[in-house]
Amino acid sequence: MPAPRKPGVPVIDTHAHWFPAEWVKLIETDGPKNGARLGRNDKGHPTFITEKMVQTFAPAFIDLDLRLTAMDDTGVDVHALSLTSPMVYWAPPAFGLALSQCYNDAASQAHAKHPKRLLGMAMLPMQAPDLALKEVDRASKLPGLRGVYMATNINGTELDDKSFWPIYAKCEQLGWPIFLHPVDTIGMDRTKKYYLRNLLGNPYDSGVAAAHIIFGGVLDEFPKLEIMLPHAGGTYPALVGRLDRGTQVRPELKHMKQPPSAYLRRFTYDTIGHNDQIVMNLIRLVGADRVMLGSDYCFDMGYERPVDVVERLTDLPTSERDLILGKTAAKLLRVS
Repeated sequence: MPAPRKPGVPVIDTHAHWFPAEWVKLIETDGPKNGARLGRNDKGHPTFITEKMVQTFAPAFIDLDLRLTAMDDTGVDVHALSLTSPMVYWAPPAFGLALSQCYNDAASQAHAKHPKRLLGMAMLPMQAPDLALKEVDRASKLPGLRGVYMATNINGTELDDKSFWPIYAKCEQLGWPIFLHPVDTIGMDRTKKYYLRNLLGNPYDSGVAAAHIIFGGVLDEFPKLEIMLPHAGGTYPALVGRLDRGTQVRPELKHMKQPPSAYLRRFTYDTIGHNDQIVMNLIRLVGADRVMLGSDYCFDMGYERPVDVVERLTDLPTSERDLILGKTAAKLLRVS
């Protein structure tokens, strides 16, 4: 039975992944000449394969009808659609651009078909910043796109690299948030076993990205730029005291004019902490107005019922739970 809806409060899932069928088809047709191929797993699902990466495109990631049914069943009104691994940075620049354009066009079309249910976070070929800048300008004119989806590093290049700054400037100008998400995680040589690449690699890589953005001056240069951090912010909020201490005592950080904790509210965070106390600690640290609903749809490391995760935080007043469930995301993503 569908979960009850809150009148007047759109429930918005800010962390929901999607592979458009036409995007998968483009990899199938043009991937082999660009370093990737599409196979099939034992269930017949299309599977992306390169020398370094394998990703299965299960039906729930592709089929919008399945998605809408799941949203209805769990009380979610809106998905902010984003791509996920393998993203597009593995591809040569021209094909990375083609994949990005294919995704962005498909996300806009999904919004046109379901304008009250689906929005898109634009994909950019960040391995070629000049092409990325042109694509963010093009994508900004597509109905239903409301931000940029970007990895926590671009093929090993950290996000404070000056080649990315024109894209940040454009996003700030547009009022578009940047949703960061790991794809190539730190310490991959030591996280091969036990699924540690995801369990530890994802939150650590988010923390490393946040540190580069802070220490590299990105947030100072672009004071209105909004950055969305997944997985409850990863290690950044949890280790912010250690970052503050480093700023006080380390010569490498003598350029810092304020501590990393001063930037906590320059980020927004999702609810994917998998521990109510951790999520509550995050809310108390950054404020309920900087935390937004996320599910990681439809990975097994996400939430099957993300609204329930928020509703059971009964120590929070209803007004704060409403902020987390959708009011903050509605403002950030311009959902009316």
